[in-house]
Amino acid sequence: MAPLPEYQPKKLSLGPLETEVLEIVWKLKSATVKEVHELILADPERELAYTSVTTVLRRLTDKGWLRCCKKGRAFYWRPLISREQAITLKSYNQLHRFLAISNPDVVASFADSLDTASLDQIEAIAARIESIRRRREEQN
Repeated sequence: MAPLPEYQPKKLSLGPLETEVLEIVWKLKSATVKEVHELILADPERELAYTSVTTVLRRLTDKGWLRCCKKGRAFYWRPLISREQAITLKSYNQLHRFLAISNPDVVASFADSLDTASLDQIEAIAARIESIRRRREEQN
């Protein structure tokens, strides 16, 4: 997994429409309201006002996910972090929330209900943590 990015959006939680719009901007790398709106409406089952797309793009900008810049008469939005960086940040925050409310006995009690692949992952994580600790000790 990628290292934790230096920049982090102000608010990580996103609604379903915000997530959909962000996915479109990631795909296009830079997008106008019109481009995002057209891609959403490419699904004949969807209805969404142009102004709603504008609102969502502004909300994503306020939350720190996008940056808006004007080129000529058009406004373009582009992501401030990549999809991979977002996954890393969300995973990191989920882990910290889990560890903040859990104690080792609670976490260990889940082991009985895990399948072999999950247990192998936990063992791999533990080995990686041990390796990091050894490197830190060697550096000190």
